[in-house]
Amino acid sequence: MNDAVLALDASARTLRSDGLRAVFLPGRGMLGASLTHRGEELLGRVEDIASFAQSGRTCGIPLLHPWANRLGAMRYRAAGKEVMLETAMGIGHDDRGLPMHGIPWSRLAWLVMDEDDSSMKARLDWTRGDRLAVFPFPHHVEVNVALHRDALSVDTTLLADESHAVPVSFGFHPYIRLPGLPRAEWWIGLPAMSKLETDERSLPTGEETPVPALHAKLGDRAFDDGFALREPHVSCSIAGRGRRITVEFGDGYPYAQVFAPRDKDYIAIEPMTAPANALVSGRGLRVVQPGGAFRATFRVSVQDTA
Repeated sequence: MNDAVLALDASARTLRSDGLRAVFLPGRGMLGASLTHRGEELLGRVEDIASFAQSGRTCGIPLLHPWANRLGAMRYRAAGKEVMLETAMGIGHDDRGLPMHGIPWSRLAWLVMDEDDSSMKARLDWTRGDRLAVFPFPHHVEVNVALHRDALSVDTTLLADESHAVPVSFGFHPYIRLPGLPRAEWWIGLPAMSKLETDERSLPTGEETPVPALHAKLGDRAFDDGFALREPHVSCSIAGRGRRITVEFGDGYPYAQVFAPRDKDYIAIEPMTAPANALVSGRGLRVVQPGGAFRATFRVSVQDTA
C-alpha cells in the first residue's frame, strides 16, 4: 500500500486472495482504491487518490449514493417527500451545475463491522442532519467486499428505517483498465441492451433504442451512455494482453452506464439500481418500504486468457 493512500485513510484495509489484491478505504467512502492482478493495477484514476478525494471526483471503485450520475433539477419528490437541494451543502455537481453523484465518496466515513484476510463488511449510517438535508430518508447501508481466487465481489444492502420508506438510486462506478496495452487494442464485450436516449443535458428522455451485442476492438470508440439491461445477470468485459476483466451484474442492477473517454486509458462499466435522474423523473425508481431491505450485487472477475 503506498504512502499516499495511508495518508488519506490510515484505516485502509488490504484484502488478498491467491491471485488478487485489493485495497479499500472505509474512512473515505469505502472506496476501492486498488485491485491488482499479477502485481499490475487494474483500476483507473488511482494515480493520485488524494487529489480526487479533495475534489470529490470519482476514481477507483466508488459508491455513488444516494444517487448515481446526475439529477435534472435542484428539487425532487420521492417516497412522499419534497426535497430542495438549493441550500444543501456538500453535494457534487456536473459542469452544468446539475447535482451529480450525491454526496462525494470522500466525505462519507464507514464503520468496519467485520473483516478477515480476504473480506470486509462495513456500514454507513444515514441518520445525520447534513446527510438527511440531501436525502431525508433515514437508513443504513452495508457493503460486503470479498476477494475470491479470480474475482472481487461487492454486495450492498440498503436497510430502511422502521418509520420511513427509502427510494433506491445508488450505483457503483468501477474504472477498469488493461495495463501495458493501448486502449485502442482492448477488445470490448457488451451484451444486447436498450440504450437510454438523452437530451442535451445528458438526461434520459424516457425513450429507449435496442442495440445489439458488441464484441470488437475499442479503437477510437467513445462511450458515455446509459442502458437498460434486457436480461438479468449480464456481463461486460475488456480483454487483451492475456487477460480479461469482466463486470458481472447480479441481482438489483437492471441498469448500466458505460463511460469510456476517447483520450483516457480506462473504461467505467457502472452497475446502477436506477437510471440517471430517477429521483426527479420517477422512471425506474424503486422504493424500500419501512423496515425493509434492498440488496444488490456485482463482481469484477479477472481471467488469464493466454
